[in-house]
Amino acid sequence: MPGCALRPEEKTEIAHQLDMLGVDVIEAGFPIASEGERQAIKSITKEGLNSEICGLARSNKADIDAVISCNVDRVHTFIATSALHMEKKLKMTPEEVIEHAVSGVEYVKDHGLKSEFSAEDATRSDIEFLKKVFASAVEAGADVVDIPDTVGVAIPRTMFHIVREVKSAVNVPVAVHCHDDFGLAVANSLASVEAGAEQVHVCVNGIGERAGNASLEEVALALQVHYGIQTGIRTEEIYKTSQLVMRLMRVPIAPNKAIVGANAFAHESGIHSHGVLVSPKTYEPIAPEMVGARRKFVAGKHAGKHGVKAILESMGIYPTENQLDEIIYRVKELGDKGIKVSDADLEGVARALIGEIPSEEKSLELIDVTVVSGNKVQPFAVVRLKVNSDVKTYTNFGVGPIDASVRAVKMVAKDLVNFDLTGFELRSIGKGTEALGEVTVDIEDDERNVVSSRAVREDIVLAGIEAVIDAVNRLILTRKGKTGAK
Repeated sequence: MPGCALRPEEKTEIAHQLDMLGVDVIEAGFPIASEGERQAIKSITKEGLNSEICGLARSNKADIDAVISCNVDRVHTFIATSALHMEKKLKMTPEEVIEHAVSGVEYVKDHGLKSEFSAEDATRSDIEFLKKVFASAVEAGADVVDIPDTVGVAIPRTMFHIVREVKSAVNVPVAVHCHDDFGLAVANSLASVEAGAEQVHVCVNGIGERAGNASLEEVALALQVHYGIQTGIRTEEIYKTSQLVMRLMRVPIAPNKAIVGANAFAHESGIHSHGVLVSPKTYEPIAPEMVGARRKFVAGKHAGKHGVKAILESMGIYPTENQLDEIIYRVKELGDKGIKVSDADLEGVARALIGEIPSEEKSLELIDVTVVSGNKVQPFAVVRLKVNSDVKTYTNFGVGPIDASVRAVKMVAKDLVNFDLTGFELRSIGKGTEALGEVTVDIEDDERNVVSSRAVREDIVLAGIEAVIDAVNRLILTRKGKTGAK
């Protein structure tokens, strides 16, 4: 895969996990490419894995010797068979190509190793010539022949036809090697199995040249679930394997990647979440546990009550129906602003809201606020509040928009209670500029009553004002002897 390189110890770690996964053959590398590649393959062959270890080589003596020196079980040789490749790249005649293919296989067999032979660019090769090359390789001793769709141009019907034709010409197992240039690698691999192919070349997470190769996880699960074919893959190890490869190769997986993507078993839609909570099969073709993954409910603009409630309960948060409605309202409000709501965001919103005092016990309620700030203007805030049954608007200046807003709230509250802000802490929930801000405040009145409160918003100014107003309400209740104040 362009831009990817693994150290020998990283390749060995992946090989161990592939062995645990139950892979039949591990093609460990192309040893002629570099000394590091050769050392990596040698390291893997020393591990005593159950999987058969294979090395890749062009159909020439130097490449094959490099593979043999690594003590592998199988040598995979290849040479191109399409007219385009023979003329433009190899500059060989068809007869010369057959000669190289045969001599390569014979050289492998002379060393007592298993031989797999690939006709590179097979799907753009003349079918009769392709069959002739494969037949010649088998006669020379090839144990497996492979049909590569080298540039991913085949469609399932084409692969089915080619596999059938090749199987009519040889009596050894047929393999396929499909690339994903048109997004058909998995479909082409499955069509090949339908036509009788016994071996499928796959890559974890679909990594590979250009758009990648057929995805191991997709092919293995499709063969097992849709065709009832037991591949020997321990499917419960799939997610773990995928994560390991992603980490070591430093290639992120798209969230909507089948089987192993972050969203593969995630549910946001209220309809889907409700259905899955009633019966997972309603919106999950396979159980996440089958591949070692976990089901996840996501809070967002499409979230429903059942999904959000399930997430909160998993956090040990049990809101009332009214509180749950308000939490969902705030989550959808964030979603409508294009903000992705994480579990940490949801927890922050829920805990802050559940900690609020009931509306009927509030003396102050925020209606709206406007702040102005800049390097050439003194920051000021216009705060509009409901004071018991009256609506009042206050304006004040400060060193910043939050300071100005708090000063405006103090002007409102002075008829109810005098207080000083003794603590103000801002914490980011999540990362990036769209992270929610959690504000915690402490206020104290002239009777030395101290109360704390917090609020969570995407706007830190609004979070600060809401936290202060809630604290003021708590202070008023404290002075009245209400036990609900905290």
